[in-house]
Amino acid sequence: MRFRQGHLLYFVTIAEEGQITRAARRLHMAQPALSQAIAQLEAELGFRLLERHPRGVTLTPAGAAFYEKARVAVATADEAQQTAEALARAEEGTIEFGFFGTPPGVDSPGPLERFVRAYPAIDIRYREIPFPSLPTSTWLADVDIAVCHTPPPEPSVWSEVLRVESRVVLAPARHALTEHTELNVAEALDATFVGIHPSVAPDWAGFWSLDDHRGTAPSNVTPDQASNPQELLAALSMRDAITTVPASMGDVITRMVPGVRAIALLDAEPASITLVGHADRRNPLVATMLEFARSAARRAKPAS
Repeated sequence: MRFRQGHLLYFVTIAEEGQITRAARRLHMAQPALSQAIAQLEAELGFRLLERHPRGVTLTPAGAAFYEKARVAVATADEAQQTAEALARAEEGTIEFGFFGTPPGVDSPGPLERFVRAYPAIDIRYREIPFPSLPTSTWLADVDIAVCHTPPPEPSVWSEVLRVESRVVLAPARHALTEHTELNVAEALDATFVGIHPSVAPDWAGFWSLDDHRGTAPSNVTPDQASNPQELLAALSMRDAITTVPASMGDVITRMVPGVRAIALLDAEPASITLVGHADRRNPLVATMLEFARSAARRAKPAS
């Protein structure tokens, strides 16, 4: 029996979302077309995959068993395609460089400028990506390398700390906390924080809402479900709420968004700004950038 690879992806996406409408939105396709594709797959297989009900869909017992194999097949096909695309970029002399929020050439241009001067034949293409989800390899899939706060460890992903910097509170200018130029963490813990989408990696989202100091999620969050920096900034502009970011990012944001203020957090655990990439992709251009970053970090490290 043979069936279309695309139909497997459609089925896996529906199973993960639990609703055809959400799956169609994620796949960027019309809901009727998605429903028709699943009906075709069920006809080819000879059994039902999904139970439809008013609140969404659930897997039938046969659908649940088939999902485990379909998920692996889709993941394997995705990995093969992503590896092929990465190798093609390497042949072209291109690195796809992912980032969240402020571009790395804006908040810390020096290292990248030095790399570009040292390796003029390597073309860096920058891509803004949504807030990270789990596993790390998933949100990292479409880029060769990315810069972010250190993600949770994962065997298929390497990480290299570039620098460590302090955190700041970001708040709208009208917020009561902006009466201060600096704060202790305890003074910010009970504030209302901007809500982050549940798909975002908990450790990552929690770092920006000071969960690492509180030991749990904040008791007060806005109804927002921010999944990228623009949504977070939109919430900050309209809500009486705060978030925290690395100091370099806070500096850029407050210069670009006049209605937002940055307040130093004196005793917060610092943010580690880290390069991350795929351990199983042998891209020599990424290896060159990684070694350059390591050398720069060694030179910048103060002598003991």
